[in-house]
Amino acid sequence: MTAPPEASSANEQPRYRAFLSYSHADTPAAARLHRWLETYRIPPRLVGLETPRGKVPRRLTPIFRDRNELPASSDLNEEVRNALAASACLIVLCSPEARRSRWVDQEIRYFREKHPDRPILAGLLHGDPDDAFPPSLTDPAADRESGEAVREPAAADFRRIGDGKLARLRLVAGLTGIGLDELVQRDAQRQLRRVTAITLVSALTVVVLSTLLFVAINARNEADRQRQQAEGLIEFMLTDLRTRLEGVGRLDVLESVNTRALDYYAAQGDLDGLPAGSLDRRARVLQAMGEDDQKRGRMDAALMEFSEAHRATGALLAEMPNDPQRVFAHAQSEFWIGYTDYQRNRYAAARPHFTAYRALAEKLVKLQPGDAGALRELGYAQGNICSLELAEQARPQAGLDACRSALAAMEQAARSHPRDAGIKADLANRHAWLADALNAAGNKRDALAERQQQAVIMDDLLRIDPANAAYRQDWMLSRYSMATLLSDLGDKTGARGSASLAMQAANRLIATDPDNRDWLTWRLRILQSFPDLKTEK
Repeated sequence: MTAPPEASSANEQPRYRAFLSYSHADTPAAARLHRWLETYRIPPRLVGLETPRGKVPRRLTPIFRDRNELPASSDLNEEVRNALAASACLIVLCSPEARRSRWVDQEIRYFREKHPDRPILAGLLHGDPDDAFPPSLTDPAADRESGEAVREPAAADFRRIGDGKLARLRLVAGLTGIGLDELVQRDAQRQLRRVTAITLVSALTVVVLSTLLFVAINARNEADRQRQQAEGLIEFMLTDLRTRLEGVGRLDVLESVNTRALDYYAAQGDLDGLPAGSLDRRARVLQAMGEDDQKRGRMDAALMEFSEAHRATGALLAEMPNDPQRVFAHAQSEFWIGYTDYQRNRYAAARPHFTAYRALAEKLVKLQPGDAGALRELGYAQGNICSLELAEQARPQAGLDACRSALAAMEQAARSHPRDAGIKADLANRHAWLADALNAAGNKRDALAERQQQAVIMDDLLRIDPANAAYRQDWMLSRYSMATLLSDLGDKTGARGSASLAMQAANRLIATDPDNRDWLTWRLRILQSFPDLKTEK
């Protein structure tokens, strides 16, 4: 702060409305008071009045507050003396710490000597007056003009037992010369006007919002009544009915419910009028229905249901294209349509949906960078392209690239969640698919290396969960695939040893579920590839 010039005469207009004197132990209280005084607005009806302090201003600015510790010297520094000389009033914040401060005492004495006719206002922060007032305010001393002793000044009491909020108005009264009663009355009127205005605005807002809400509810009721029965049926089918019918084998009843729900959805037409919750529920139900039909081999019905789900998730995504949940939901719709075509060997029809699924997965990774779920989704999507290229057998390099990309995405997910068993299983699966791609390209040694990495991961998973049938099946398949690759590479001994391990694993699986057709089929394949294992149990 630049030091103001030294006041040259008592008649010179003061630069500062007041000088705030305080112990630096009371800095927080001084800062609060300084901020309040400089932002306080004099009631408009009192501005411009003539008082013993002069014309009442609109604002009490500026007020000088020393923000720095005084230097280690025996006297006030020049900046403080100049500010005291240029101040119309002195405000002293009193406390036991202020009483012990020689700087506060010197500021009071200097101000008295410089301006014997200007007021000194005291504010009692804490402590008793005898312990809080600096000596220069209360010690007996002869007044130079009257010869009378200096008496204890009247103070604005900031203590809890004192004036409370009234203490600040006492200082305003002292600074302006306005009567305290007048200030209190005007301030109360201003507060009342403010509360009244806020109350009126709030009441008007409530009336307007209530009216709008009433209109909106009435407009929505008709559509709600039309959807209520169908939505209730869909919700029931999605939860209780689906579980109960599957549990008792009454899929014929479930099929009739599905048909009714499809009729309802077909009649919806434009989806823009449906709320987001209905669209989301619609998509989830249709996908569940599609899975049911797919399991029963009813691919045409499944494709129709997945297409309806696709229409619903597409509408949701168009409304909020960067919402991760909606991106994910529409990605599932693209996958199911593509997967249905893939199962029917309609690879050309599956490709655009698998490609769209990959694009949505990539977007999901951008929206949620580092998220393991998003990275897994990208791995699945790249894996679909890998499977498609291998099935078509037209572009080996494209298949390799897609399989490597799928593996890279899953490796990144595994690094971010190294203890997630599900991600580890997905990672093993990606090594297996890359091995198939390398094998198809004629690179059997690299294919063997990928299968070996798959085997290492499956060994680790089985150590954690040895009873997991899915892990045991993948372990068996990894050993069988390694056996065929070793045989092609001329290592007959190694091939037979690996095939023997696969056969033993298959037999253990079949022993737990003799009717599992997948396991029986794989054991038959192992025996067809290695006939000499027929004697093993």
